[in-house]
Amino acid sequence: MTESTKYLLSEDRMPKAWYNLNADLPVAAPPPLHPGTGQPIGPDDLAPIFPMAVIAQEVTTERWVDIPEPVREVYRLWRPSPLIRARRLERALDTPARIYFKYEGVSPAGSHKPNTSVPQAFYNQQEGVKRLSTETGAGQWGSSLAFAGSLFGLEVEVFMVKISYQQKPYRRALMETYGATCIASPSPLTHAGRAILERDPESNGSLGIAISEAVEMAASRDDTKYALGSVLNHVCLHQTVIGEEAMMQMEMAGDSPDIVIACTGGGSNFAGLAFPYIRENLKGAKVRVVGVEPASCPTLTKGLYAYDFGDTGKLTPLVKMHTLGATFMPPGSHAGGLRYHGMAPMVSHVKELGLMEARAYHQTECFEAAVRFARAEGIVPAPESSHAVKAAVDEALRCKAEGKAETILFNLSGHGHFDMQAYTDYFAGKLKDTVYDQAALDAALAELPKVG
Repeated sequence: MTESTKYLLSEDRMPKAWYNLNADLPVAAPPPLHPGTGQPIGPDDLAPIFPMAVIAQEVTTERWVDIPEPVREVYRLWRPSPLIRARRLERALDTPARIYFKYEGVSPAGSHKPNTSVPQAFYNQQEGVKRLSTETGAGQWGSSLAFAGSLFGLEVEVFMVKISYQQKPYRRALMETYGATCIASPSPLTHAGRAILERDPESNGSLGIAISEAVEMAASRDDTKYALGSVLNHVCLHQTVIGEEAMMQMEMAGDSPDIVIACTGGGSNFAGLAFPYIRENLKGAKVRVVGVEPASCPTLTKGLYAYDFGDTGKLTPLVKMHTLGATFMPPGSHAGGLRYHGMAPMVSHVKELGLMEARAYHQTECFEAAVRFARAEGIVPAPESSHAVKAAVDEALRCKAEGKAETILFNLSGHGHFDMQAYTDYFAGKLKDTVYDQAALDAALAELPKVG
């Protein structure tokens, strides 16, 4: 192994294709269903809200999907992203483990999200779309789509979960700097938003509600399409540039991971790093793959694997996923990007096949790990990413206790520069471990659609 800290690929080694795990799974994932007929949906069902190129990627079983050159040209602004050996953290933990992290916070928007916002904006622009509507939790996705829209001449309208809209004003300012319009959700602009406000005028909002508003806006206007920042197959596909680069960089380091870790909310940054390694596991490799979620919204660890709507307003197709119920309202937390009632169908399927592990943490222990990481490595993690940091620290301490020199690779999916109020609250002792309402969860699960 080398003594380097950073492992950098030249631009000409950036992946030329996205990897599709669907091509290699031993059992095909269950198809999305039309909520009215209960039958598998076709391209025509998705055409009102997605461009055809994106729909084709959603359903493809091809192993590799070429990345268009205009997309790769934009990717070169920050890709390939660095792989970093966390040597100072290793020393601080006094662990024999080797810790590496793939750092996606180097993108213009500060997270992994532009890996999919850029191709989505490109495909929409190619098909003559003028406007995009979307939702955002913590603001990472909204700012990423705003960035991509500015490059391809698209208007962008972002419905931002209200509690995050209030907590993260600088994320809103970033979206507006890129030219997007940012609206607190639930809003009075849509039927879905008005229905929620009528029942609960003080609603904090949720990703499920914001998705309903954005989908409704796209479906009601001929010039508008919808863009989603996680969950769907094409989004997971676009993110696999992370794992493909990481494999080349780990080879540069003369090392290979025993454990691969990423946080999970909708599932895209996890898929981006983990899916290429799951491919290798299917060929005989033995890498532990761990997804980490908030204990306040424990989709993988407490949710049911069932067909459900992707949004609260029940406007989307039914997808089989780990879900807490489309109407479930997770308690407020600073990891707003992980406050989603469902999990990517592909990630859920991988979990059902036993190809990954899942664990849940409370937010205060994640912030404790994030501060520990920042004081060793100098990078302030996003609250979402702090869950992966916490798991990596725990695994490194396990290695210390067991005297094992294992290799840990995690995805640091974004920086926390726009989330400093969360750190301020943590240092002031104001950050609390929110607990979901079990009765509300039971009620939401009782409303799951009946699918034969």
